[in-house]
Amino acid sequence: MPENLPFSVLIVDDEPNIRSGLAKGLVNEVDFVDTASSVNEALEKFDAGNFQLVITDVRMPGERNGLDLVSLVQQRKPETTSIVITAHGTVESAVEAMKRGAFDFITKPVDLNLIRQQVSKAAEHYRLRNENLELRSKLAAAGEISGIIGNCGALQEVLEQIRQVAPTDATVLIQGESGTGKELMARAIHDLSNRAGGPFVAMNLGALPESLLESELFGHEKGSFTGASRQKPGCFEQAFGGTLFLDEITEIPTKSQVDLLRVLETGYFTRVGGEQVLRSDARIVSATNRNIQELVEEGTFREDLYYRLNIIPIQVPPLRSRREDIPLLIKHFLDHFCLRHHRPSKVLDSAALKLLTENAWPGNIRQLRNVIERLVITSVSEEIQVKDLPAELTRGPKEDSTLKGTLIEIAEAAEKVAIAQALTTNDFHRERTAKSLGISVRTLHYKMNRYNLH
Repeated sequence: MPENLPFSVLIVDDEPNIRSGLAKGLVNEVDFVDTASSVNEALEKFDAGNFQLVITDVRMPGERNGLDLVSLVQQRKPETTSIVITAHGTVESAVEAMKRGAFDFITKPVDLNLIRQQVSKAAEHYRLRNENLELRSKLAAAGEISGIIGNCGALQEVLEQIRQVAPTDATVLIQGESGTGKELMARAIHDLSNRAGGPFVAMNLGALPESLLESELFGHEKGSFTGASRQKPGCFEQAFGGTLFLDEITEIPTKSQVDLLRVLETGYFTRVGGEQVLRSDARIVSATNRNIQELVEEGTFREDLYYRLNIIPIQVPPLRSRREDIPLLIKHFLDHFCLRHHRPSKVLDSAALKLLTENAWPGNIRQLRNVIERLVITSVSEEIQVKDLPAELTRGPKEDSTLKGTLIEIAEAAEKVAIAQALTTNDFHRERTAKSLGISVRTLHYKMNRYNLH
């Protein structure tokens, strides 16, 4: 049993013999054991007590069963986990319970030794999770955000914004070019928030067809449409008690904009094909690589939704604005990929490092990361030289003092060149091109039309 952390168990089963047998079998394994004979009684005891684990049978008397209890426990206290006991004929239901947040399931007849083992594992999981939360708290107190590398002023301003906004529940809109690390910023907001113990659910709205978007967001009931063979929770349910990250928010179609706005305004939603009204308890962090203000002015993005999402705006700087961080990022990626691909340590000579530092990097950190991984795999010697660099970096257009125009115009020119090169490399195959650039096909179509790249 984890030291210095109380671990209490609530056993829920309508059969008295199973309740008492499990309680007696676990009394010396945990700090406290209590029992309940129905979901309603379990919820009363759960709300009044402090339980870290609920062990429940699937089939229970009344309208609500053990699966409902698992969901309700997750909604009330996300850090509490569950173990489901099921008969052989309901294993599928138990697997569904695990998707809802249960730690494990055990089939009948109940093996007490197996129950003890699983309870011990759940207790260890609880201890490790609390240690992780404590570490995150210490990092936050020390002003550190793990996973984000860089010392430049522009990045430090963003990190200071994150430290200020993270402890609140305010919605955040992260804007920045593709490949700048917007999801990493969203995860940092979650990790430094009071919701760090809850789930972080990321959804790329640009990667889904419009026909599936509503189901992915809000879930669906069994039989609600062709292929809906079971009930499926959506992202709002999965993110209950945590953070929902909506990437490429500007790719969301008009109808879904209305549905999303309704949830943000009311805090409630229903699954596709369902009637039950569900409460939303997810902090919303969204991101886009497009100029959302322009889309509002054009009428393609709802102004009222924009104001709901843009309570706290965060602008992530492009890599060309943080050149002093490029050597740090290169070293990090070199170390990471040498370890990952079982290669000896590698370094860049001064000329190669200078060229990479001065490169425009239209694909930002994602492009730099991909280049370094390729160099780790393909370079024979331990010192990487200019001759080892990809041809597009050594002969392509470089930023220099001859560039004219505003920063936005320069960035757009570089973006156009990068997209044109990627299209040529991929024989104008749009899915491959979009994947190589780290953007959705829909975004690629938009940019091709914008830059007349057909």
